[in-house]
Amino acid sequence: MPLPRSGFIERLTRLSLCIGVAMVPVAVQAAEDDPWEGVNRAIFRFNDVVDTYTLKPIAQGYQYIAPQFVEDGVHNFFNNIGDVGNLANNVLQLKPADAGVDSARLIFNTTFGLLGLIDVGTYMGLQRNDEDFGQTLGRWGVGSGPYVVLPLFGPSTVRDALARYPDTYTSPYRYIDHVPTRNTALGVNLIDTRASLLSAERLVTGDKYTFIRNAYLQNREFKVKDGQVEDDF
Repeated sequence: MPLPRSGFIERLTRLSLCIGVAMVPVAVQAAEDDPWEGVNRAIFRFNDVVDTYTLKPIAQGYQYIAPQFVEDGVHNFFNNIGDVGNLANNVLQLKPADAGVDSARLIFNTTFGLLGLIDVGTYMGLQRNDEDFGQTLGRWGVGSGPYVVLPLFGPSTVRDALARYPDTYTSPYRYIDHVPTRNTALGVNLIDTRASLLSAERLVTGDKYTFIRNAYLQNREFKVKDGQVEDDF
């Protein structure tokens, strides 16, 4: 027997109220994490256009013409360089075990791995860490601050954006005086990074801005707390 129209409307109203109440904490959290959403969305659209017409096609072309072993070698090479920053930040975070792993990876990959082209360390069971000065500040108790989208650099927070500068001291580009060599290395690293993200685009659902923002913030919290995060659900 069908429900009376008034009963149906009443139930629909109750359901709408329940959904609305349930979404309030989500909306409040989003407002706290992203108070500059209007400006961030404008910068995000700019970055997206630049990526769509420049970086993404170049990365797709690179992935199309480069054999897999070349891609792996380039990726391993830049990861090996990045282990210098991992080591420095693990020392600053007082993680001697992880710092030891970083040191061992640098030694074995740079020597037996032909300057990092082959990831010998992973084959030996030395799993790569992923640390930066933003995580170091977070471990020291510095809050992330509001979410920000940086022109060309993408998602970040106030803390992580400011931490980018100290990170340059563990990057080799700061010490390369030959401008063409430095720019070439930066360009290849950028293309390699973009190519590694192509497969992840299939995971994006719904509003792209919101998805990337939430994924970034959750990932950063996970990294700062070394996976020791609370599941609100």
